Amino acid sequence: MAENASGSRTDDKVESSSMSQCYENYILVDVGANLTNKKYARDLDSVIQRAKDAGVQKIMVTGASIRSSKEALRLTRIYPGVLYSTAGVHPHDAKSWEDTDTLKELESIVNNPECVAIGECGLDYNRDFSDPETQRAVFHKQIELACRLNKPLIVHERGAQSDVLEVLSHYKNRLPPVMIHSFVGIAEEAQLYLDEGFYLGITGYLCKDKSDRGMRKIFESDNVPLDKILVETDAPFMYPNTRASKLPEHVKDGLTERSMTFLHRYCTFQRNEPCALPAIVEMVAAFMRKSPEEVALATAFNALKLFGLSQ
Repeated sequence: MAENASGSRTDDKVESSSMSQCYENYILVDVGANLTNKKYARDLDSVIQRAKDAGVQKIMVTGASIRSSKEALRLTRIYPGVLYSTAGVHPHDAKSWEDTDTLKELESIVNNPECVAIGECGLDYNRDFSDPETQRAVFHKQIELACRLNKPLIVHERGAQSDVLEVLSHYKNRLPPVMIHSFVGIAEEAQLYLDEGFYLGITGYLCKDKSDRGMRKIFESDNVPLDKILVETDAPFMYPNTRASKLPEHVKDGLTERSMTFLHRYCTFQRNEPCALPAIVEMVAAFMRKSPEEVALATAFNALKLFGLSQ
């Protein structure tokens, strides 16, 4: 019995080593995770360690208000070289903007080197938490700050693409790089953003997108250049439901046992985690008929280049 037990342990070690070697090919950067969310208050250390174990080398913590932007910056000091932050006022919170004070506070956060982008900011017409006129005014102020400091801009847009494009058009000649955060639109909308030279942030929404005109279509038609894609979990939101009935079989077949282990063991609809990123990359790769290694490397390179993340 002792010999069998020992042999079993050896087999486990061999299997573990082989899985880790197989996974060393993935280089992953999560460009959007809401790690200041109270759902991570008790076990953030474990969440970040799981992300590293899954191959996620760097995570950008999204700021969506002055409070969460300050907290995101604080987290970068606790996990240097792994966490980076953004700073912005989400359109839902636009009504809380106080002209002089908010801009001063935002600029003081953004001026820290660990804060690598302004946003998320933008327009959201799906919910009426702030009226559209206020949203547009606050969006303008954050774009102006991004132009002045030459920091990348992370844009949140829901049901407001024409207005987002109109607002951004005022800054055409001096606009810094723009990423559309957690893109959930249709293929035609994606193309309009790509035509402007913007980056698309892709999440687990791919599992929900059942439309013939949705993101799946644009990936399958090979119209999205790899150098314009970034991947993000938007954790704790946008759980990638890889068991969705409408997910094509060839996409499900492209999901590895290892990525599924992280996804199903640690992530739920109520609390997604950055360790879900490998599953998102594998789905994007399957839709694009590319290898996940290629998509992982390209998206990580895009993130390092766009946001100036230290290597």
